[in-house]
Amino acid sequence: MGWRVAAGIRPAPRAPHPAPRTPPPFARPRPPWQIAFMSQPTDLPAADPASPPAAAAPEQSPAPSPPGLRILVDADACPVKDETYRVALRHGVPTVIVANSGINIPRDPLIERVVVPAGPDVADDWIAGRATAATVVVTADVPLAARCVKAGATVIAPNGKTFTEQGIGMALATRNLLDQLRSEGEITGGPPPFAPRDRSRFLATLDTAIVRLKRASHRR
Repeated sequence: MGWRVAAGIRPAPRAPHPAPRTPPPFARPRPPWQIAFMSQPTDLPAADPASPPAAAAPEQSPAPSPPGLRILVDADACPVKDETYRVALRHGVPTVIVANSGINIPRDPLIERVVVPAGPDVADDWIAGRATAATVVVTADVPLAARCVKAGATVIAPNGKTFTEQGIGMALATRNLLDQLRSEGEITGGPPPFAPRDRSRFLATLDTAIVRLKRASHRR
């Protein structure tokens, strides 16, 4: 290049680098579903802070129990009254709490309290006189259970045991024998303590009995 400058010859200007070619735009037509999706508005209206919140769906009330179906509770010293309330309210079954003194009960029209006069077998007579085939009786008293089983009622002990026609005779004989042995001083202990598993067994037995009586009533 030096000799060209000395000779007065200018070098030819270099051609600029060609600009990079941009690729042609994507000319493939969009599918209809994509056009429809892109045409939908994406801005949703904001919630009005002054508007009240949406009300929650109301809870469904239990179906009414068949006529005549109810629970009678020998409530004096009964350890499963709360469990009885739970099952009765879940199934919508009227329940009568029978006792010789006032007992607190839930404020619900399905739960009724009956206070009978003090005296031997007064509460038992009230319950046995109203026991029917559509009745569930909750009691640990074996003689009362025998009277209610004879009337056709379903009788459940607080530990979940069901008194039946086949077994009530043996239960009465065992109870009378134990009473005699206690009176003679041969036996000083009582029944085994009430355990949490007894509550669970009672809940399951009472629920099964209510479901069975409801189905039997619908088949009539």
